[in-house]
Amino acid sequence: MWDILTLIFPYAITFTIPLLITSLGGLICERSGVVNIGLEGLMIIGSFASALTTSKLYPVMGNSAVWIGLLVAIVAGALFSLLHAFASINLNANQVISGTAINMIAGALTVYFARYITGSGNIQIITGLRRFNMPILSKIPIIGKLFFTQTYMTTWVVLLILLGSWYLVYKTPFGLRLRACGEHPHAADAAGVNVRLIRYIGVMFSGAFAGLGGAVIIVTYSGEFNGSVAGLGFLALAALIFGQWKPLGILGATFFFGFASTLANVSQVVPELTRIPGLILKAFPYVVTLLALIAFSKSSQAPRAAGEPFDQGAR
Repeated sequence: MWDILTLIFPYAITFTIPLLITSLGGLICERSGVVNIGLEGLMIIGSFASALTTSKLYPVMGNSAVWIGLLVAIVAGALFSLLHAFASINLNANQVISGTAINMIAGALTVYFARYITGSGNIQIITGLRRFNMPILSKIPIIGKLFFTQTYMTTWVVLLILLGSWYLVYKTPFGLRLRACGEHPHAADAAGVNVRLIRYIGVMFSGAFAGLGGAVIIVTYSGEFNGSVAGLGFLALAALIFGQWKPLGILGATFFFGFASTLANVSQVVPELTRIPGLILKAFPYVVTLLALIAFSKSSQAPRAAGEPFDQGAR
């Protein structure tokens, strides 16, 4: 059992990281009062931007191209999210419909450009990030093998972003304004807060983080853009709800989904897991997600004004 756990754990963490960073983007966005179900599409934009940048720059810049690809994905996701921000904030459009449009546009647009560029619709990178063992920490009994072996640098970058997001939301004046815009936007407006600007920033955070999430998939375990992120954007949205719009809750929810999905992916090569039908293991995280959403629906702590258009003249 211990051997199975040490084998699966690093891969579970790898699968968790893009879910975690994307959910954190959704957290900041919804704390500002804007619901963004376009996380899936924004992840696709990030994966496309990262794959294209890395594949084009690698012959010239080598491994540095991978990190430039991650930065380009962040910028591309933030800029593309402005479409959702403009529709939701300036035009007072239905935020669910706007997010759905983002998902549809992103998938179709990136596949079109990928086919135009490569002729196949897929963009393959030559190399991604390499796994490594953390010096000293990997030697710690028990937890060393679980958390500090076969890891990627992006894992630690995202965990730092998690700590930074918690501090930003709960310990800074901006975080107070952000939460006020998601709970009582008219009261925040009366206090002199620019609600529209705060919501724009929140949406751009979600775009940047989701873009990074899509790029992390490319440079860690995928290696190829194919126009899809396999529903991870929707799973990240479910983790946001499951985690009750709190950073630490999201960390627990995304790790649970990541571990469950990893079990399903490795079930056919681990003898102890072959006794369980593969279909059950693959459906397990999604079934539990539905059950969790049903169980927590009555005690949901979503921001009160999330999804509601802000009319500055109304009270």
